[in-house]
Amino acid sequence: MSHASRPPGSARPLSGRRIVVTRARAQAGALVRALEALGADVVAAPAIRIVPLDDLTPLRAALSRVPSYDWIVFTSQNAVRVVCDRLPEWGLAPRDLTRAAVAAIGPATAEALTQRGVAAELIPERFVAEAVVAALAARGDVRGKRVLVPRAREARDALPEGLRALGAVVDVLPIYETIRETGDGSDLAAEILAGTIDVITFTSSSTVRRFVELVGRAAATSHRFTAAVIGPVSAGTARELGIAVAIEARDYTVPGLVEAIVRYYGEDGKGKRAG
Repeated sequence: MSHASRPPGSARPLSGRRIVVTRARAQAGALVRALEALGADVVAAPAIRIVPLDDLTPLRAALSRVPSYDWIVFTSQNAVRVVCDRLPEWGLAPRDLTRAAVAAIGPATAEALTQRGVAAELIPERFVAEAVVAALAARGDVRGKRVLVPRAREARDALPEGLRALGAVVDVLPIYETIRETGDGSDLAAEILAGTIDVITFTSSSTVRRFVELVGRAAATSHRFTAAVIGPVSAGTARELGIAVAIEARDYTVPGLVEAIVRYYGEDGKGKRAG
């Protein structure tokens, strides 16, 4: 496949680039559409699947006493979906969440809440857990404040630990887990090793880990592709697992990731396949 340089400002700056999307199938649509609109040949290879935990009784109990919480912090769209999908069967509605103040880790999570009728009172400038801690602290003393954090089973502890260090009382409730998507990654591994993949995108640490499991360490760490990550947490996980990160979004969102890929291919001397 020819990869001749493209003129600056081309309407399809990713034309001919083969880009792998590892995001969960149910969430990948916006990223796939954005890349295809820019000319990319997108390879859908979901590495993860979002699975609500079987027993959500602790979540039901927590939400039934929401007035006792000062804040509910949502750190992903998945948490919003799992929580809001369960409300009707428990005789609750999204508006019941707003008896506490609601925080969202970023605009995508805030939009997921808005779509369900919940307005986030706090969205940090940087879309990572540490920024949520700083933003809450900036609003006043959090000592003694009760905070509910419904989240993934395997999530980082930066948020609850940061809030507890400031004196908050934090209830962390695992409500879903990310598991490796079923399927055989051998075909994708073969394409990677053959050098026919330009970019592999990672939108979370879990997509990085499950991708390595899917294609095997030899392909994942072969340096035969360019890794594009949505932010510093995913980048750190990739590097820990031996994946070189060449593209990191400045704005930790899907549009930010797409922009970073376009910027990478627009720079002189960039855009050649690894290996």
